[in-house]
Amino acid sequence: MTFGERLKSYGFDLYVVLLLATVGLATILPARGAFVGIVGVATDAGIALLFFLYGARLDTSSIIAGISNWRLQLMVLATTFVVFPVIGLIMGKLAEPWLGPEVTVGLVYLSLLPSTVQSSIAFTSIAQGNVPAAVCAASASNLLGVFLTPVLVGVLLHAGGNNGFDGKAIIDIGEQILLPFVVGQLARPFVGGWIKSHPKLTRVVDRGSILLIVYSAFSAGVVAGIWSQVDRTALVLIVVLDTLMLAIALLFTRGVGRLARLSYEDSMVLLFCGSKKSLASGLPMANILFVGRPVGIIVLPLMLFHQIQLFVCAVIAQRQGHRLMMEARVRQETRLEEKPA
Repeated sequence: MTFGERLKSYGFDLYVVLLLATVGLATILPARGAFVGIVGVATDAGIALLFFLYGARLDTSSIIAGISNWRLQLMVLATTFVVFPVIGLIMGKLAEPWLGPEVTVGLVYLSLLPSTVQSSIAFTSIAQGNVPAAVCAASASNLLGVFLTPVLVGVLLHAGGNNGFDGKAIIDIGEQILLPFVVGQLARPFVGGWIKSHPKLTRVVDRGSILLIVYSAFSAGVVAGIWSQVDRTALVLIVVLDTLMLAIALLFTRGVGRLARLSYEDSMVLLFCGSKKSLASGLPMANILFVGRPVGIIVLPLMLFHQIQLFVCAVIAQRQGHRLMMEARVRQETRLEEKPA
């Protein structure tokens, strides 16, 4: 019996244990100084390898199908840039008397951001969802978010400062996500078969990249000392509101997926791409959009939300993937039993 199987026999999941251990490590030994650069390089390398593997595994027809699934893509974008902002505005209005104006602005700002790219696609893959559609949805969300988020902030929050568009974000997305994916597609005739015959490699890179993202993001929060910038009562309230916002988004995307009768694979895309917000896009945008204001306080709800969404969605993805694997195993055993001798 492996260590992971032994943990499951006691009711624990190895991946959840690793997530908790990563959070604990970042809290006790956060990345500092030169080590931040090393962690950043490792994270970027892991993400690049992950999308190379995705590209090498996926046939071109599946990618075209993902792009052409316009109904699913519109659902993800509407959830990200319409439904989420409505939730954020309502919560901000209700919480302002207890949190104050700056944290309230941060809560609304969080709701206006695009979806994550790396973790959304990785979670979709872990849950055995439609990865090509997830690549399209998450990339489109970030590319449009470069333009839509500043406009929404200007209209809904009346932020000062330069509301210009950050062209570097588009270049970064292209280099980190699309380029490795395209290279994987080009290499598919040579390595695609081998990669498909070793699915464990992709699973390890999936989970490893998420753990690196969690450690990097949580380390940044610890080093920045955001936990000491607000009192405990406000901190608890922010965590509660962030958790409630994520829960509403998850329930909404799950419900809409069922009402729209999406396939299981597409429903996982809507669930993971539609329910998350990007720290990587949110932090640099905040420095531009909130010049002269306490950015550290404004982005606090985002930083906490980022940790919560990674942990919750990792657990959901892991359980969904495990459930499908068990169902497939049962079906295979049933077919073997029914096969005549």
